[in-house]
Amino acid sequence: MSAATERQPELRNDLLWGQLHALTVVAQLGSFTKAAQRLSLSKAAISQRIADLERAMGAQLVARTTRSVRLTEAGQRLIEDTESSFAQITRSLAELRDAAGQPRGLLRITAPVALGRQHVAPQLDAFLRRYQEIRIELDLSDRLVPLAQEGFDLAIRHTSAPPDTHVAVKLCDSRALLLASSAYLKKHGTPMHPAELATHACLPYLRPGPAVWLFEQRGNAGPERLKVPVQGPLRAANSEVLREAALAGLGIALLPDFSAAPAVRAGRLKELLPDWRPVGFFGDAIYALHPWSSSTPRPVRLFIEHLKQALGAGF
Repeated sequence: MSAATERQPELRNDLLWGQLHALTVVAQLGSFTKAAQRLSLSKAAISQRIADLERAMGAQLVARTTRSVRLTEAGQRLIEDTESSFAQITRSLAELRDAAGQPRGLLRITAPVALGRQHVAPQLDAFLRRYQEIRIELDLSDRLVPLAQEGFDLAIRHTSAPPDTHVAVKLCDSRALLLASSAYLKKHGTPMHPAELATHACLPYLRPGPAVWLFEQRGNAGPERLKVPVQGPLRAANSEVLREAALAGLGIALLPDFSAAPAVRAGRLKELLPDWRPVGFFGDAIYALHPWSSSTPRPVRLFIEHLKQALGAGF
């Protein structure tokens, strides 16, 4: 019998669901390694599932290079036909599991370093003691990671404009504070107008380009805005570092309230220029963001409620 007339073995579709699911996760995350982490499998097991699926389909579904993974045209077509079904199955299973008893599962959260260290991490103990079937992975990074692509269920963000591509729940208001220690002010004087900051030692946040602080003052003729170029002995990309430098008397710092409020309440830092509002630098609120879904997973919903109760009064 020739190869042309040789019969192909009948496909056992019920044996391909795991392989198809692996392909949808690889497509979503763009990485065999990340897909393996999401599915709690080895990278070799993911690779084998994709290879088995390609052999069953008789077509290459994934194009692999040393740096990236992308779907072929056939793979993309297969994903478009099946991805929504797997998403619906996942939602249905999660809803049934939640309704059946204790909330459980892995909750992957990303948050900025300073905000996460000071205000997210301290809330984990009470939450995990209350919901003992939930596990949490907390990633602290100032990089704005794409949630779905990197497998995160929830992001905590300090922003004024949450993306409309995600569900955004406001946890509390936030504001920027212009601060200095008494020791610095005693030695260098207290600025009475934003323009005077140009002659002071300032501690700007580390961002590309020259450091410029923007202030707004509301008056009868409308808001007045003033840009002030600043410089000083230290720039850093972390509000905790700048707060400690201000406490040490190195200069004047512009800090988010979530990092500075305890030192202000204790009298260790003094707020300057209260009639002028720093604008456009830090966010106006703290938000919890999660990918849109027809139903929010219960661990995500519970953790958002937990944070909102803990942080709702602000800083």
